[in-house]
Amino acid sequence: MTGKFCSMVLRINIDCNGCFRKVQRALLQIRGMDTHLIEEKQCRVIVCGKFVPQDVAITLRKKTNRRVEILDVQELRHGGENEEGEGGEDAQISVPERGPVPNQKQILGL
Repeated sequence: MTGKFCSMVLRINIDCNGCFRKVQRALLQIRGMDTHLIEEKQCRVIVCGKFVPQDVAITLRKKTNRRVEILDVQELRHGGENEEGEGGEDAQISVPERGPVPNQKQILGL
C-alpha cells in the first residue's frame, strides 16, 4: 500500500463469536496491516501498519456488512523518519489509550 505507517482505532459492533470471526477474517485479508487487536467488550478494533485509513474502514464495511466508525488515527514515525535520527526496527510504536468510548454528544461538544 502507499499509505503512511499509522495506528487506527475503529468502532465495530461485535455481538457474537460469528461477528468476531468475520471481523478477524476481514482484517487478516487486508494488505499492509502489521498488527491488530480486537476488543470484544468495548466493540473496538485497533490496527497498526502501513495503509490508508479510509481504505481499511471501507474494506471492513464491505466484507463484514457492519457499520464502521473511525475513532482515532495516529500517523507514527517509523524507520528513518524519526527526528532524533534513531530508526529501523527499534522505533517505538504507541498504541492509543483505551478509555471509554465517547458518545455522539461528547464528540460534537454538546
